[in-house]
Amino acid sequence: MATSKKRTHKDGSISFEIRVSLGRDINNKQILKYHTWEPAKGMTPKQIEKELERQKVLFEEKCRSGKVLDTNTKFAAFADRWLEMNRGKHSPGTQKLASDLLVRINAAIGHIPLGKLRPNHIQSFYSNLAECGVKNTEPVAVSSSLAELLKEKKITRAAMGETAGVSAVTITTACQGKNIKLSTAKKIAAALDMDVNKLFKVTEKQEALADKTLQRYYGMVSAILGAAVQMQAIPENPALRVMKPKGAKKEAPYLDDKEALRVVEALATAPLKWRTVIMLLLYSGMRRGEACGLVWDDLDFDNRLVHITKANQYLSGKGIFEKDTKNEPSNRVIKLPDEMFNMLREYKGWQAGERLKMGDRWQDSGKIFTQENGLPIHPSSITGWVREFREAHNLPHFTPHSLRHTSATLLIMQGVPVKAVSARLGHATQNTTNAVYSHAIQTVDAMASDVIGQVLGADDSNHTKTSQSN
Repeated sequence: MATSKKRTHKDGSISFEIRVSLGRDINNKQILKYHTWEPAKGMTPKQIEKELERQKVLFEEKCRSGKVLDTNTKFAAFADRWLEMNRGKHSPGTQKLASDLLVRINAAIGHIPLGKLRPNHIQSFYSNLAECGVKNTEPVAVSSSLAELLKEKKITRAAMGETAGVSAVTITTACQGKNIKLSTAKKIAAALDMDVNKLFKVTEKQEALADKTLQRYYGMVSAILGAAVQMQAIPENPALRVMKPKGAKKEAPYLDDKEALRVVEALATAPLKWRTVIMLLLYSGMRRGEACGLVWDDLDFDNRLVHITKANQYLSGKGIFEKDTKNEPSNRVIKLPDEMFNMLREYKGWQAGERLKMGDRWQDSGKIFTQENGLPIHPSSITGWVREFREAHNLPHFTPHSLRHTSATLLIMQGVPVKAVSARLGHATQNTTNAVYSHAIQTVDAMASDVIGQVLGADDSNHTKTSQSN
């Protein structure tokens, strides 16, 4: 039964707080729903009494049918509920990203009830995110004396790296007076028994969040409030009334054909394991995690086919784990040239020899790319190796993921249909391929324009000559 309580305001107007009890929740806490009704001006006491009873009945019916908007729920509480509801739908990586984004979101608007959240609250949050200095960036350190100091102490860079627990390439970077992380600088200073501030100049980096990160925050807030609308907690999504952050359109980073050949030539002297994984990424265009998730049974050596059905990922606190591919189209079969399968066959033989050397210490994961003991390779170890390899050989900047872009770009530039490239990459739609590789598509289109121009131009020229002769 609905009850009401009369309230008299400072200006003399009145309103009624209508309350309905819906029993108790699992914690034995009473579930109460509230609604405020204000009589129209000019209503008589009798009319107010009659209409109040009608409002009480209507509100109770809405409560019983589940149509009441729970506008008093704070954004943070609803966001936590939304996160839990999607736990089974999100991949572990997506769930972790959502949790990380919610830290900043809840700090800004988490305390605001859903019903009182306005577009200006959200816009202020976005504006703050775009300010320089918001990004949590580790300070950088630069040394102008490290190279000379190592020379005086007769310490090689390799030895310094081993003592400090960092790579020799990083030591070289520091000796060249380039930026390194403060945490790395502290390791080097400790190895030399020196104060880091005496050996390095430490600078705080003031950076703004990347455009892509801003768009992630927008998408997150909009998704949560969209769910609130679907669950009838609010009548409309205020995030849709806020201008979406526009990121600068960036071309996918890739190597051109000459740069790619330089990388391939430099790989000729690289260890077989690393040479194989890098060439596989370049030949196939698969994602780093997909390469890490491959097992030997995924390879069809007779037909030169690779079955991509899973991926490996690493999360702090969870370790390395296997997950589904990014989307349904990512489950695909691609064909590779003889050269790649010959390298894979050689690598398989090498891995078999390593397994024999390890004996009982080998832990058979079945993965193609493994650690020394047979456990799955850490995805980030590929990125780390590429960075050191790239710097050691003075190669153009590239990452494991940019090899995917390189593979796709080279295929499109050679006239392979975009639809075929899209299927090979495992894109959800061809529109994704069109957007990411517009640079290559436009170049091919320009080449096609030149070709048709030459053909028709030649015909036009012949026609002119014929007309003149007549």
